Amino acid sequence: MGKSSQDSGNCKKYGVPLYGTAWVPKSAIRSEASEDVDRPENDCGEVSGENPPPPIATENYLVLAGGGGAGRSGIPNALLLSYFDFNSNSLSDQPVAKLGTGGDLPYRIAVHPGGEVGAPIPVEILGIDIIMAFWSGLLTAMVAKLGTGGDLPYRIAVHPGGEVKSNDGQKLSLKSSEKLLHQLEDVGQQLALTFNDGGSVLAVGGEDGKLRVFKWPSMEFILDEANAHASVKDLDFSPDGKYLVSVGSGGPGRVWNVDSSTSIASLTKENDEVFGFCRFSQASDKNLVLYVTAMPGQGGSIVKWNTTSWKMMSSKCIVRDPISAFSVSTDGKLLAVGTIQGNVLILNSTSMRVQTIVRKAHLGLVTALAFSQDSRSLVSASLDSSVRVTIVKDEEKNVEVTMISLQELQSKTKVHKKASKIIA
Repeated sequence: MGKSSQDSGNCKKYGVPLYGTAWVPKSAIRSEASEDVDRPENDCGEVSGENPPPPIATENYLVLAGGGGAGRSGIPNALLLSYFDFNSNSLSDQPVAKLGTGGDLPYRIAVHPGGEVGAPIPVEILGIDIIMAFWSGLLTAMVAKLGTGGDLPYRIAVHPGGEVKSNDGQKLSLKSSEKLLHQLEDVGQQLALTFNDGGSVLAVGGEDGKLRVFKWPSMEFILDEANAHASVKDLDFSPDGKYLVSVGSGGPGRVWNVDSSTSIASLTKENDEVFGFCRFSQASDKNLVLYVTAMPGQGGSIVKWNTTSWKMMSSKCIVRDPISAFSVSTDGKLLAVGTIQGNVLILNSTSMRVQTIVRKAHLGLVTALAFSQDSRSLVSASLDSSVRVTIVKDEEKNVEVTMISLQELQSKTKVHKKASKIIA
């Protein structure tokens, strides 16, 4: 099913080329009305039957990073906070909060969300640790309300826990914790950052091919591999945190056992294809699978791997253009790809059939994709400074409607044939 890229409301431009986006963890937004707001008492000290304030329209917050880089382009570098309202299918016209970050360029955000979507009044924003890798090679740890000081994030990983409150009715802010990760000082540009689902382990991959894995927040080394790849492109933990997969330029993809800090398998390439992104997911039969995007010369493919034998299960060409962004829904039912032409595609992971296409979702290449925790929506960001949220349609309902339509058509055909015989 195709869609027009001219949708209003759910696509906004915030004035900076965007390189990374992530949903704020669901545990970072909770209702204070249902937990902490006291109901008024009457003169006898009895609790009034008066209800707390009604919930506002559901809002989901997004972290965005981008900018114009160094030089005098006039385009600022910034970390942004935006929100999406499901009820009106719209993004905020302007960022909820914005923090300029200096003269360096951001690239990606990796997030492990948790908690509940939605925020009745008053809203309480719980803190989230964010690791920010800058184009200059600096890495900074932050706690939201958060910001970045004088440099711009190049890669960002969002931790699922922490606490910072904003329950005074004022709009959210971004503020730096100014916590430096000394173990990652002067390590050069980092191209991949990710936490495991529990938020207890952080993996970092560099342009120089080095892979580092740490306990969080102690930053105690778990793995320090100098030659994981010629250059690390992407990283992902398995849901149980046991495995870490890495892909990069030069050589095969690699699978690491986090507990033993060793490489246990290689993901072999075919016909000199280039691996781009990697994501673990649960298949329809509840077994764990691994998806890797590949570029076999022209076009973009998705390769599926067995996570017991680490053998390739299937490979399918999805698009004619190279894949520039990739995401897998939390429930494992959907895959999403973004292309260098600005198109966004959502696929059924079982059939590998395209379920939704948003043609020219962006005028520039898609730099980042992320499904919401409930798999209801997909956010995409682009170099054209735009961010878009696409509501995921229920394919089963579409199939059901199609089946009903066919049944009605068959029924009408039978009636028509019977009527023709009577007339004859």
